[in-house]
Amino acid sequence: MGPEDHIGIMTTNSNLAHLTSRAVIAVSGPDWRDYLQGLVTQDVETLASGEIRFGALLTPQGRLLFDLFLIGTADGCLIDCAAQYRAALFQRLRMYRLRAKVELTESETPVAALWGQAIAPDGWAVDPRTAGLGFRGYGATAPDGATVVDEAAYEAHRFVLGLPGPADWGYDKNYPIEANFDLLGGIDFKKGCFVGQETTSRMKRRGTIKSRMAPIAFEGGAPEPGSPVLAGELRAGQVMAGIDNGAMALLRLDRLGEGALALGDGRPCRVVWPVWMGDLSPTVA
Repeated sequence: MGPEDHIGIMTTNSNLAHLTSRAVIAVSGPDWRDYLQGLVTQDVETLASGEIRFGALLTPQGRLLFDLFLIGTADGCLIDCAAQYRAALFQRLRMYRLRAKVELTESETPVAALWGQAIAPDGWAVDPRTAGLGFRGYGATAPDGATVVDEAAYEAHRFVLGLPGPADWGYDKNYPIEANFDLLGGIDFKKGCFVGQETTSRMKRRGTIKSRMAPIAFEGGAPEPGSPVLAGELRAGQVMAGIDNGAMALLRLDRLGEGALALGDGRPCRVVWPVWMGDLSPTVA
């Protein structure tokens, strides 16, 4: 069964998934705040111990390289990133370090997600992106009564809430606003300069956001990534990654009203607008 119209908060029992697709880099040293503040899209100057903030590291041209969760610690922070890109991120962070008094360590701290309960247990922090995602833990103890599920269950939960993930935005291909980082609290437009800030701020300020990622629903198996989404005879977007009966698509907002939507193989599809996208969905539905 595909996702419901206007995705909202999914109610489940308490579930815990170990996120082996994620890895951690520990950052410490007297200059760690100033160092990261000039690099990432998120503010770290006020990051408190135990707090999580969502952000990214971009190319100088403003394209998305790495999604990040920044977790405050007593003497610095942890960076939660995609495991397949940790080595590349670590190398890039070392390149930017220059003479800053910063220590970088590839940590073995495990990452886990917990959802389906209202209150964060000790050692867990609220996932800041949108309501319903639950909590993230870094070496945290599993709470009593939580059902341990595989990471695929967490990815399905994320998809039902309408959030794109690393499989959707790839590496050095899309802009963070296209992947909705601005709507998910992943970009602080008031913090000042960061790598790729000029392009990112200009897109937001001038309203030149032509494409957004959103879930689509259809019948049958997921098409190949890159498969077209058509509005009538016009190409209105492309599939990024998917599952049976649904996929994340990068959609041309100006073409969604040009005709009935269909996949490239002719199957009808429809956009399933997440509630957290707010006023965007009615204007393009």
